[in-house]
Amino acid sequence: MQETPSSPRRSDDHNSDAVVELIPALRAFARTFHRDQNDADDLVQETLVKAIAKYHQYHEGTHLKSWLFTIMRNTFYNRSVVSRREAPGVADCVASLPVTPATQEWAVRGHELEDAISRLPEMQREMLILIAIRGVSYLEAAEICNCDIGTVKSRLFRSRARLAQELGGTASGLCG
Repeated sequence: MQETPSSPRRSDDHNSDAVVELIPALRAFARTFHRDQNDADDLVQETLVKAIAKYHQYHEGTHLKSWLFTIMRNTFYNRSVVSRREAPGVADCVASLPVTPATQEWAVRGHELEDAISRLPEMQREMLILIAIRGVSYLEAAEICNCDIGTVKSRLFRSRARLAQELGGTASGLCG
């Protein structure tokens, strides 16, 4: 059916536009799971393919962004389980190391922060990234992670405290 200026938009058309508008947010969220841009893009693509295949399970009134983030999160966890079984030693790959380390102090400090975040337990890291970096609300983070708001706050507090301890700062200065 070709849409004319006078014909009403179908709900599916509206939702597909909403999904397209969320692609930048999906790409940013995927970067929290993968450092490599290609892996992050693959995760976004796989998320969108699954969302299209399972679109009949989406209920009007549900936050589309939360629904897509949940699909991405579950996809990442499922991939992680499989990759741990199938590709031992991938994390130690020399090819993923930078050729020339940065000499600027801020770059070194950035790497220290990145390393400290990567050492956080997975649930704490995910909560820190969702709320402090992506700016997701506590309620939306609770929906995405399928947990209570109290759990969200607790994980966020523990992640900030651990980062402060590792980086020699105070938790109040981290992530607002």
